[in-house]
Amino acid sequence: MPGGGRSARELHPVAWWAWAAGLAAAASATTNPWLLALLAAVTWVVVQACRGDGSWARAFRLYLWLAAVTVVVRVLFRVLLGGVDGGHVLLRLPEVGLPEWTTGIRLLGPVTREALLAGLYDGMQLAVILLAFGAANALANPKRLLKSLPPALYEIGTAMVVAVSVLPQLADSARRVRHAQELRGSGRTGRRLARLRGLRRVLVPVLEDAFERSMALAAGMDARGYGRTGEASAAERRTTGALLLAGLLGTCVGVYGFLDTTTPRWLGLPMLALGAGCAVLALVSAGRRVGRSRYRPDRWQPEELLVVAGGLAAGAGLWWVADAAPRVAHPGVAGAPALDLAALLVPLTALLPVLVAPPAPTVATRQPAGPPAGRPRAHDVHEEVAQ
Repeated sequence: MPGGGRSARELHPVAWWAWAAGLAAAASATTNPWLLALLAAVTWVVVQACRGDGSWARAFRLYLWLAAVTVVVRVLFRVLLGGVDGGHVLLRLPEVGLPEWTTGIRLLGPVTREALLAGLYDGMQLAVILLAFGAANALANPKRLLKSLPPALYEIGTAMVVAVSVLPQLADSARRVRHAQELRGSGRTGRRLARLRGLRRVLVPVLEDAFERSMALAAGMDARGYGRTGEASAAERRTTGALLLAGLLGTCVGVYGFLDTTTPRWLGLPMLALGAGCAVLALVSAGRRVGRSRYRPDRWQPEELLVVAGGLAAGAGLWWVADAAPRVAHPGVAGAPALDLAALLVPLTALLPVLVAPPAPTVATRQPAGPPAGRPRAHDVHEEVAQ
């Protein structure tokens, strides 16, 4: 179990997202099926070892199904739109004729082993990227992640709070209404014959209860001053807008220069760094007009840094493998994928959270401890007063 004998606590959510970003970068650096399968296995092990019992922790199963569907769809598209010309033909399908302006695209035709392998490798790469971010969703508390947003993004934070809390509130309301009807005995007779009428009796109270709880949440946020903005002068607003525009332009030019190798070098990483810096300054300038206080702010501790280091080490390591041994990182479809010891050890660095992360809090660990010896319990006091 992670954490050993340390007390249970939740890691900073940004640490899990940084770890997942490292895994996604590692998956984008290779198409070797063995390395991709190892990354997927590492992701599953970390999720199973480090997740808690929150409602968000059960989301990883959905991402597993989504990853499997991604692989199947990618292979089917290779079959539908044609694949690699030449190679070992496994199945001959009738080819559908297309107009001349669709040169390079064909429908159906001969299905080769190389085309299926190419679709499988690409699908596995996309699937591992999806699993990485699915692991971040399952490990990081979304409500705590919202607290880490910059003050300038409080509008987006409000919308995300509502979006995150709607489904859990509906599920909790449905459970409470169903339990109340079972206590009254109204849902026991004729359940199989009157499912539609029973659904109507459950649906209206559930929606009413969820609406009342949403209104209570909105009233509580308004009473605590959430989203209250201060006054900003015209010069400050112009400065924020200019910085935001410069950040967008610098980022667009930097990405174009980084992807296009024919452009000058100063249009690549320097412009991208300049655009990112202007965007950060714009967020800081816009956040000054938002007065926000935090109750029990999340602190970064050595465990968070080690978790981030594990994910980034996996990403940087596989990028190094792709540069030093391109045949290992991108084996192609002509022969069997090659492997070496260094390439196999790099994804294992992402297992560092299993060793350093403290155990996630559960229902049992969240419950307060019993009263000290000699102190009467609450129900004992009630019984004495009644007597």
